[in-house]
Formats: sequence, C-alpha cells, structure tokens
Amino acid sequence: MSTLAPTVPATATRARVLHFRDVAKAFPDGTVALEGVDLDIRRGEFVTVVGPSGCGKSTLLRIASGLSPATGGEVEIEAARIGYVFQDATLLPWRSVLKNVQLLAELHGMSKTATNQASRDAIDLVGLAGHEKKLPRALSGGMKMRASLARSLTLDPDLFLFDEPFGALDEITRERLNDELIRLFHAKGFGALFITHSVSEAVYMSTRVMVMSGRPGHIVDTFEVPFGADRTPELRFTPEFAALAGQVSHALRAGHS
Repeated sequence: MSTLAPTVPATATRARVLHFRDVAKAFPDGTVALEGVDLDIRRGEFVTVVGPSGCGKSTLLRIASGLSPATGGEVEIEAARIGYVFQDATLLPWRSVLKNVQLLAELHGMSKTATNQASRDAIDLVGLAGHEKKLPRALSGGMKMRASLARSLTLDPDLFLFDEPFGALDEITRERLNDELIRLFHAKGFGALFITHSVSEAVYMSTRVMVMSGRPGHIVDTFEVPFGADRTPELRFTPEFAALAGQVSHALRAGHS
C-alpha cells in the first residue's frame, strides 16, 4: 500500500457525521439490546466500541447505518455517504476484484467513467493493484477484506462503519490490515465507528475507545487515545500502550460483571 500523508482537518472544523443521544433499541420479543447510549463522531475521529458478546455492538452499527431504527432516544445521521465493512467480505463470487469494487458505485448511479476511475484508485489505495481480474476464490482472507474496503472507498464516505472486519484473520494479517486502515483513515479523514472484541486492536486503531456493558448495552467508560498518526507495530510493546490497554480491559471486565 502506498504511503499516504495525513489530511485530517483541524478539530474545530470537523463536521459531525453521527449523533446518538439516549438511544435505546428493544426488539418485538421484548429483548432490550441497547439503553441510554450517547455517541458523537466527527470526521477525523476513529471511535472503537468494545464490549462482551451479545451486548448490542452490531445493533449499534445497524442503527448508525440507517438499516435499523432506534426505539428510543435521538439519532442524527449527518453523513452524506456511508461505507460499511462487514465481518465477512461479502464479495460476489462470479465477479472479479474490479467488478466487485465497482458494485456500490454502480448501484449509486455513478457514471461508467467515474466508476472505473474511483474503483481503480481504491484498488491501488488498498494494495490490490495487479489483482483486478482475479475472482474471490483466488484471494486470501486479507485480500478479500481489502477488496471489501475498496468497494466502500469508491463512495468516498464521510462515515465508515466496521463490524469486526478483521476478526476471522490470522494475527499477522490482522495487524497488517490495522496499519493499512490507519493510513487510509489519516489520508481520507472520514469518521469511523469500529467494532471489535480485541482490546489491543481497539487501542492501536483509535482516537477514542468506548466500552459497552453487557445487555442492555450502554457506554460505561470512554478513553481518549493519545497516540498520534505515526503508529508503528512497535507501539504495542510500549509501557504507555500496555497501561491504556489495561485500563480498557479493566473497564470491560467491570462493565460485564
């Protein structure tokens, strides 16, 4: 992947892309998934949510995407364009990498010329140049996730939603994609809401980490991440990183008890 210079705007000029205030979600069977969730994300913020299984993290994403309505509270989705990367790459097996990456642009009515240019730019950004003609069955797990990421990048989203996108990958591939996504984030300056079970991944990726309780999920603690844009794998072995990860882990355990 190419080295990209940060272009994230200054804090005072960042546009808000997502606003939750006292948000709740109850399902028809009586299950209360979320309760009293407050969340604000602006462009240039990478917010990660960690929490126990079944606490409502994916429900939070579905509400943020507009795919599922909240049953209480206030939701304002102020992003003109939203990108969504799922746990599975969800590539169409009969379409090549290029054709898969073009899909969202086509569905959004972009011209053929604009779709082709945006798709090739996105493929280059995620490091898949040279693999455009391959079918998904010829790709590794990491390459499939790169293609999924490129597909959403064609829309130049204001808000990116990530539902544990690297959870099924081996540790080396996962850490490599963490670094690549960080570079994309600082190059594009989108707002991000990232879901993961990994405390280490949350601290390494984010500008802010939010910890959810068990069901009904609500935010029990928030941690500002002090590390700058130039993060390297060695950061994970520093005392500062270990201390912050320990604080997040402690809050996670306390919220689950």
